[in-house]
Amino acid sequence: MTTQPLKAPKIRVGIDFGTTNSVVVIADEQGNTQPAIFNFIDSPSSETCRTLLCLWMDQEGNRRVLQDAIGLDAIEAYLDDPAESRLIMSMKTYLAQGSFRETRVFASTMTLQNLIARFLRSLMDKAGITPEQVSTTIGRPVRFAGELADDDLGVKRLKESFVEAGFAEPNVVLEPEGAGWRFMQRLDAPATVLVGDFGGGTSDFSVMRFDPHGTPRTVTLGHSGVGIAGDQFDFRIIDNVVAPALGRDTTYRVMGGQPLPVPIEWYASLGRWHRLSLMRTPQTLRSIADVAKTASDPQKLRNLLRLIEDQEGQNLYRAIGQAKSDLSRHDSTVLKFNHRDLKIEQTITRADFESWIKPDLEKLAAAIDDALNATGLGIDDIDHVFLTGGTSFVPAVRKLFTDRFGESRVDGGSEFVSVAEGLALIEVEARASA
Repeated sequence: MTTQPLKAPKIRVGIDFGTTNSVVVIADEQGNTQPAIFNFIDSPSSETCRTLLCLWMDQEGNRRVLQDAIGLDAIEAYLDDPAESRLIMSMKTYLAQGSFRETRVFASTMTLQNLIARFLRSLMDKAGITPEQVSTTIGRPVRFAGELADDDLGVKRLKESFVEAGFAEPNVVLEPEGAGWRFMQRLDAPATVLVGDFGGGTSDFSVMRFDPHGTPRTVTLGHSGVGIAGDQFDFRIIDNVVAPALGRDTTYRVMGGQPLPVPIEWYASLGRWHRLSLMRTPQTLRSIADVAKTASDPQKLRNLLRLIEDQEGQNLYRAIGQAKSDLSRHDSTVLKFNHRDLKIEQTITRADFESWIKPDLEKLAAAIDDALNATGLGIDDIDHVFLTGGTSFVPAVRKLFTDRFGESRVDGGSEFVSVAEGLALIEVEARASA
């Protein structure tokens, strides 16, 4: 009689595939969690990976092979040879967009699922494990980003991407539920919790009932979401400070005629960091150069042209992110960015910033109310509020919760990894009860 070798137990992981950053957390059978560590050229031992994918062709023997880099390494690879590489950003943003089916990458046609699967395989390689080794729970937003987002399509494509990357059928749960599971570890008695999860592209809210000793331990009572988060706040700074310095409000003339506004679509692209690299096409660069010839302020248009040509977008967004972070701790900051003849050094007060994001705050407030209304519960029925994600540090965002629930009920922690930690804990629970 031949004894079959025992299969190695699956590694339990939670994966938060985000618009801006992605996180992998590994859990053992006892529910102890450990974020995977990624090592990049400019950031060794990082618990988060920028959701970036760079593709290029390399010669291997007699054939050309598609190569890739992810995270901060993707930026370095792209800047090393932008003409011969493709930088793919904000892939999650397009999951629920039916208009995006495929794109041309060198000589190959690739679907969105192909691109995400390639990113996920490299992500797991950075984590030192293979997708076939793991059982996984992944998160999804309550509402996918985009005006005409198809949430069912978004979930379908998300699962297909993971399966193509080599994962067994993943368990999919709402991202704020993952954050809620992370928070539940602090509880020793049943509680009703409002969870706010702020990502790069979406903000999600769930009202959940937790019983750390009960069965089931969690029940989702209601949820809501809105396609507004950290990237939108970055856009507000660009729109109010950077775009004017690059000529958005100037005019130009055609054949000596009446003054015309410069094409606003250039600045819409500038205001969305994942679109900036797409402006580096001969047609767009030629158009900007032509408009600059008759512009009322040609130097500003030339500065825009050089910003795109020299691939300075990442440095610009770094400066914007720093200013936004400073405003979470101080009443004012100075946004500084210099490139060739472009010199931006402008004071931004927290009051300025909050006035710029006021429309976004109103939508976030409405989404919080929607989550509560979906449950039939009132303010006094919420025992705790748990906030996660970088945007939860913005004082005006936190105030949306403290004004409603009081400072004592609003909590946070592990803002950048809590969703993935909770997803890993859900995976442990799912396998224990299987």
